Amino acid sequence: MPSKILLKPNVQLGVVPTHLKFVGGLLPDENGKFPRDANGVLRVVAGMRELCEISPVKMSIVQISYFAFADPADVAEMVEGLQALDLEVHFIIMVGGANPMNPADEDAVVAQLVPSVKVAISHGVRYVSSTSIEEWMSADQPREGAEFDAAVAQNVKLHLRVYEEAGIAGSCVENWGIEFLRPGEFKTFTNLDRGWSFVRAANEALGKKFFKLLVDAAHCGDSGLSIPENEALIARIAAAGELGAFHASAKTTRGCLSTDDGWISALLAASAKTGELRHVFVELFDHSDEALEKLRQLEPGHGVDTRDGRTYTEVMADGLGDIARRLNNLKARGFLKA
Repeated sequence: MPSKILLKPNVQLGVVPTHLKFVGGLLPDENGKFPRDANGVLRVVAGMRELCEISPVKMSIVQISYFAFADPADVAEMVEGLQALDLEVHFIIMVGGANPMNPADEDAVVAQLVPSVKVAISHGVRYVSSTSIEEWMSADQPREGAEFDAAVAQNVKLHLRVYEEAGIAGSCVENWGIEFLRPGEFKTFTNLDRGWSFVRAANEALGKKFFKLLVDAAHCGDSGLSIPENEALIARIAAAGELGAFHASAKTTRGCLSTDDGWISALLAASAKTGELRHVFVELFDHSDEALEKLRQLEPGHGVDTRDGRTYTEVMADGLGDIARRLNNLKARGFLKA
């Protein structure tokens, strides 16, 4: 067993278990059933148990991908299995086959989001996130000017409708994190500033700071904005009360955090300095995941094997140790509280 790192600041640390792959791990089959290992254990639960055993720091949170067509019994088994590992479960809701910016697709998107949020509520999930402001890898064109404003307005209308129909008011859900994606994966909401445009408008329409902007270091690094531009935006977003969770993920490769070229450290520090950093997730992807072939075609660097002789679970454990040390030293320098 590795020597354990004691996490000192008042920040929760965990993972997005995408290292277990969508195909063969996180993605349900056509019947909504999740993959299992040879012992009949859900692969997500088995994989997280292994990571908990070798991680140099104790995790307290995990953010799982949630699909509206997932089998309810399997979802319950997964949530209970992760909770048995002493992990608080967050949902990141996946939406596909419809464009949230298109009024004609509103019902189709709502039909995925409402039951997903209701399931989160049924399991006592306090924090949900989603990439539900745009369709992944669509053929849509970037929207600018009046078209961008219309995309924001349609997204606000859609998400407030979900807020009402899913019965979020008075439920266990404390906030909803919105994640933007890099250019190519998204066409319009491709950086912190554009993502914040939606979050700011949605909160204004709702009358409270319910929606938060998730800061993913990888997407920020590939967004076209510089580190100083992202740092300045993080400060402004936090000052507005709209800063959400942080994804410690390496730009371009989405692999080992050692390939990151400084983005994680800079943006993690910027988030810590705001005093609003609450949840940090380490996230990396298996470079061979069948579900991400389009992403490898978009960015060949995504297909680079960054394991350097390790398993992906070991790479993730190394990432957890790295981020734990960074958080402890941010605390030692006075940027985070105990």
